[in-house]
Amino acid sequence: IFLFTFNFNYSVCAVEPSKFISKITGKASSILASIDTKENKILKLKKIAADSVDINGIGLYTLGKHRKLISESQKSTYNNLFREYFLKSFSNRLVDYSDPKIEVKSEEKLSEKYTIVRSILVATDKRPEVKLDWRVYTKDPNNPLIRDLVIEGLSLARTQKEEFNSIIISNNNSIDALFENLIEFNK
Repeated sequence: IFLFTFNFNYSVCAVEPSKFISKITGKASSILASIDTKENKILKLKKIAADSVDINGIGLYTLGKHRKLISESQKSTYNNLFREYFLKSFSNRLVDYSDPKIEVKSEEKLSEKYTIVRSILVATDKRPEVKLDWRVYTKDPNNPLIRDLVIEGLSLARTQKEEFNSIIISNNNSIDALFENLIEFNK
């Protein structure tokens, strides 16, 4: 009986990834459709991202093999720079959309830790339909987090990883070159 009750309560409390994505995109859409100032929209979008995206996980992923080669102090510096970079980049990309409509179409559980939520950005007379696949980290089913967004087959995390790797390699494997780029972007 105890196991049945535990399993029942566990599944009742767990947040379904598709509902999680619907809730987040609904909030973002409301913010973008509002008459709020651009600055206030950016602040609200950053809050949504900070609460729903695994920024540290994405940051470590984007460092790739270099994360094993840097000190704890450098990792701390990178985590802070990447967080600021991610939030600024995310909010600046979205803020100019006006009332985007995202429809969740399906979800596919890949493992206990990951689910892909498939959705579309609904077409308008100004833009075509866009396929959006959200990689949701579900290790804690009560607190799912976004780990990647794949737009028309292009992973944003993988693209970022390749860009960061290129910066580091083209600067004699210097993590400081990446830090300088991030600092410049964050200004």
